[in-house]
Amino acid sequence: MLNQDEQAVRTKIRAFITRELIRDEEYPLEDDESLINDGLMDSFSLAELAVYVNDTFGVYIPDADLTVEKMDTLDQIIARVMQR
Repeated sequence: MLNQDEQAVRTKIRAFITRELIRDEEYPLEDDESLINDGLMDSFSLAELAVYVNDTFGVYIPDADLTVEKMDTLDQIIARVMQR
């Protein structure tokens, strides 16, 4: 079971991705869905997400970590943010 902090982070990031990056608030984004490999996001979207994470949660994600291997699913993104 997720703790409340992680659930709040997941909810905010999921909403940002569907609203601002995919541009479909009704899109049923799964936790383990491939965002980049499935074409839902591109490298520019990933950079935009990193800025959002930094501004919203105070977590800096270096450019070297903005890769398909490290940031392709909501689960991976949440894990990175929760490392704080």
